[in-house]
Amino acid sequence: MLVFTQIGPLKAYLSNQKPQQSIGFVPTMGALHAGHLSLVQQSKASNDLTVASIFVNPTQFNNPNDLAHYPRTLSLDMILLEQVGCDVLFCPHADEVYESNEAIEQYNWGAITHSLEGAYRPGHFDGVITIVRKLFSWVRPTRAYFGKKDYQQCAVIKELVNRFHLPIMLEFGETLREVDGLAMSSRNTRLSVEERQLAVRVSKALFEAKANHQQLASEAHQSMATFFEGEPLFRLEYIAIVDQANLTPLAPNKPTTGSVALIAVWCGNVRLIDSMILQ
Repeated sequence: MLVFTQIGPLKAYLSNQKPQQSIGFVPTMGALHAGHLSLVQQSKASNDLTVASIFVNPTQFNNPNDLAHYPRTLSLDMILLEQVGCDVLFCPHADEVYESNEAIEQYNWGAITHSLEGAYRPGHFDGVITIVRKLFSWVRPTRAYFGKKDYQQCAVIKELVNRFHLPIMLEFGETLREVDGLAMSSRNTRLSVEERQLAVRVSKALFEAKANHQQLASEAHQSMATFFEGEPLFRLEYIAIVDQANLTPLAPNKPTTGSVALIAVWCGNVRLIDSMILQ
C-alpha cells in the first residue's frame, strides 16, 4: 500500500495511472472498524485501484471537546487497510488540507443540511461538504463509498454530487452491526462497560420501529422514545421519522412504511447516531 501525506504527490501518482483505470475512493476519519473495511472490499471488487483517506476533519466538529477526544489509531488503521488490499492511503495533516484562516463556505440545502444533525451540530455539514469536495477534486474517483449508518450524510453527499455535476458514482454500504445489534462506530471505543450495555437500546428502538413499520409515525416515535426513558446516562437529542429522499418529517398520522427513522443520543459523554429504513 502506498501512503501519501501531501496533495501534490498523491495527485501526481493518480494522474500517472492508466486513463482507463477506475478508481474507488473510501474517505474516512480513521479508527477503522469492519464497516469501513467492508467499503474498501466493495471498492476492490469493482475498481482497478482503491484509495482510502484518513483525516479527522476539524471543520465538521462544532464541539472542540469532541474533536479532541475523537479516536486516532493511524498505525493500526494502516495495518487493517493493508490486510484488505487497499492500494493507496492518503493521510494528510490539517495544514496540508486547509490554508491558515481559510473561510469555510456555508451551504443551505434545506432539510438535507439544516435539520437533524445540521440543527444539533451547526456548521457540521458545511465542514463535511468542504472536505469531501476537496478530496473528490484531488482523488477524482470513479466511485466513492460511504456507510448508510450516517444516513443524512449520505443524502448530503448525493446532493453534493448532483449540484456540482460531479462524474462520480456513489455507493452506500449497509450498516454493519455488532452481535447485539449496536451499529459499528469509531466512537464505540469510548463507551464504558456500562454505557456499552446501554447503547444497544439505540438499535433496539430502531428494530422495534422496523418490525412495526405499518404503525403511524406518532406511535413509532412514542415507542422508540420509551427505550431511553428513566436512564440518567441517556440524553436524547432527537428521534425523527422522515422521507427517505428529502428528509422532511413524516406527518404524525402517516404510516411509517418506506420512511427512515433516525436517532441521536448521548450515552454518557459519547454521542451515538443510527438510522434504519422502515420497511
